Order: sequence, then structure tokens, then C-alpha cells
Amino acid sequence: MSSTPSDPSASPSASAGAAPSVKEQASHIGMRLEDALHSYREGRARKRGEIQTVLPFTGYGTTEWVRVLGRVILAKPGYASPDENSAGAKAIRDGIRGWRNFMSPPINKASVTVEIGDECYPVTADRGGVIDVVIPVQLTPGWTTVTLRSEDSEAAAAPVYIVDPSARVGVVSDIDDTVMVTALPRPFLAAWNTFVLDEHARTPTPGMAVMMDRLSRENPGSPVLYLSTGAWNVAATLTRFITRNLYPAGPLLLTDWGPTRDRWFRSGPEHKKTQLERLAKEFPQIKWLLIGDNGQHDEAIYAEFAKRHPENVRAIAIRQLSAGEAVLAGGRSPSRSGERPAEIPWIYAPDGAGMTRQLAELGLLPEAG
Repeated sequence: MSSTPSDPSASPSASAGAAPSVKEQASHIGMRLEDALHSYREGRARKRGEIQTVLPFTGYGTTEWVRVLGRVILAKPGYASPDENSAGAKAIRDGIRGWRNFMSPPINKASVTVEIGDECYPVTADRGGVIDVVIPVQLTPGWTTVTLRSEDSEAAAAPVYIVDPSARVGVVSDIDDTVMVTALPRPFLAAWNTFVLDEHARTPTPGMAVMMDRLSRENPGSPVLYLSTGAWNVAATLTRFITRNLYPAGPLLLTDWGPTRDRWFRSGPEHKKTQLERLAKEFPQIKWLLIGDNGQHDEAIYAEFAKRHPENVRAIAIRQLSAGEAVLAGGRSPSRSGERPAEIPWIYAPDGAGMTRQLAELGLLPEAG
């Protein structure tokens, strides 16, 4: 049985004989430069004795297929250590500065074997070493693990959440300024939070973990996913933040900051739109509670998705940034009340407690006793 590569952001190639546009030429240059840099760094790393290492990420699926996520890099032996919170999975060591997440060179087109039960599935990572594949397989609802191997690397166990077929409600949440108080996307502060700040210094949004935990408990078997424009390099850091602050466990849907076939850098909003469209197709029976903030694009992205797929949206919850947070985030998004489908409830609150009260009014959470 073969696996299906998953690269929804890939652009169709130009028609045969058609000259590439200036934009495509520039992007091709960017991709070639990135590939050359990765190749150079890979050679240097191997000379230093670094070994191929698989970093497993949390995946998801149904009883008929599974989306497996991970990344293949070169790193010193011991760079990854057992993570007691991820069923024995390997993860980057705790408490490191953010910039170290970007120092290990990825393996371009690495060959990986995915082991699910007694079956093995050969797959190939992308240019950035990211494993993102869909494998047809029969699994039971709930948490399970799949094993990832590449070359002579140690086996890495990736947790996977199999959504119950009876699930009708799910949660998709933004991360920055929604579950985590940050200062994005202002360039200097974004770089500080990503590359310099120790992960233990990151602050959870008040009341948000309690609210999301209650949502998860009230809807057993339903998925919780975290959708962010962050790079896959910080997946392990974000996973530990979610675990440490008692948010419900769930897959991260991150992206690659590198060049694509039609631009020098990936578009964050397009990444979010693509992943939401994908979830609508993968889980047509689920109505999503979409959680974000009013700092930049979430309101517009969610409103557009709700207009196209009203049957897949239960409600939209927007965290209102404080005046100081809005300044650091580049301002608040403009009001889009005229663009919202009338049948989709919208709620606004500055924290999880305010959202909890309004979600209770909508019947998504029980009234406080």
C-alpha cells in the first residue's frame, strides 16, 4: 500500500513550453539558493559527526487514514531525548533558546519508513525535511502512535489522534496572541520571541487553557488542532508549551518559512486558508469552533471560510487584544460585521473566562454551577 504525499501549498508547474514569469524565475532562484545552503550545511554537519534524526510531530486521522507529520534533520547524538508527555516520542530537549531550533540542517527528500502496527510504508520528506503524508490504514478512535525511521536513525514514536466517526464538533485554535501572549508580527519582537526568548518565558493567555480543556471534555472523541503561521522548527517548543500549560493535546498545523515556486516566502494567511479548506474536506461532518484574535488576519480568514462552508462552522471566538498588545501586533483588524454569515455566531472577549461565559450561552459549554 503506498502513501499519498501531502503538499497542498505546492503550485502547479507551468505549461509545457511556456516561459516562467519574472515572479516564478525569482522564486526558482530562491529555491535553488535554499537548496544549495541546505546542501552545504548538511555536508558540514556530517563532517562534525552529526547524525540523521527524526523529530516526530503529532498527527491526526480517521478510522480509514492517518496524516503523519515529522521532520528529518542532522543533529548531534542526544539532541533529541525521550519526551514523557508524548508516549515515549523523541523531542528537542527542553529549555533551549529559540534560535537553536533553526540551527540543525534539514535533510532534503529524506527517505523515511512509517511503521503502523505490522505494516511499513516508505515515504519521502520534502525539500525542508518535513514529513507530511496521508496513509490509508484501519485504526480505532483515540490516541495511538506510529513509528518513524530514516537511514540508521533511532526510531521515533509520533502520537496520532484518530477522530471518532461520531464526532460532530471540533476546535481549531490560533496560537500567537490567542493561546499564547506574544508580540507578533512586529519584526523585531517577532524575531526576539522566535529566536532568543527561552520557551519557559512564554506566557499563556489567561483562562484560555481552562476553556479549551472544558470544550475537549464536553465533546469526547472530537479533535483539537492548533493552526499557526509558525515554522516547523518550533513545533517541539510549542508542543511543550501546550502540555506545560495544560491545553488539550492536539496536532500543530505549521508551515515552512522558505521560498516556494511562486514567491520568496510563504504566505501565512494562505497557509491558514489552505489548512481550513483541507479540514472541511477531511471532516465534512464536523462543525468547527474557530478561535483566533483580532490582531491581524484571523477575523477575515474565519469570515471567508464561514461564508464558503457555513455547514462546517459552529461558532467563531475572537480574543480581543489589549491596547498595548494591539500596538505590538501592528494594530487590530478592521470590523468585518458586514462580511459575516448571519447564521454563524461570533463572540468576542479578552480572555478565556469571557469566552467561556458566551460559549455557555451558545450551548457549547454547560452553565457554571
